[in-house]
Amino acid sequence: MSTRNTRKTLTGFVTSRSGDKSVKVTIPYKTPHPRYHKVINRQTVLHVHDEKNETKNGDKVEVMETRPLSRLKRWRIVRIVERAITSDAVAISETDVAAAVPTKTTATKASTQA
Repeated sequence: MSTRNTRKTLTGFVTSRSGDKSVKVTIPYKTPHPRYHKVINRQTVLHVHDEKNETKNGDKVEVMETRPLSRLKRWRIVRIVERAITSDAVAISETDVAAAVPTKTTATKASTQA
């Protein structure tokens, strides 16, 4: 019985939820410029399979190379290293904003009543 080869694993950040069970993971790295030797920030974007749909934007994840799952997906999520610190976005309307922000007319009404 043959043993399976060890597969590449990389760590990156989820940058996009691009459909059901699919995410884009960005892997940042630094490399020196060939001529000027200044360190340049680069990034690789991978299309990754997320079987349980458990990741969100900003999560730090570990991904592993796997067989081709679709036209672009060649990686899958192994584990979530660190959850993103986010608060659930709540849609607000213009009237809510207008009620919270004082305007000239509401400021003058408050001063005349006092």
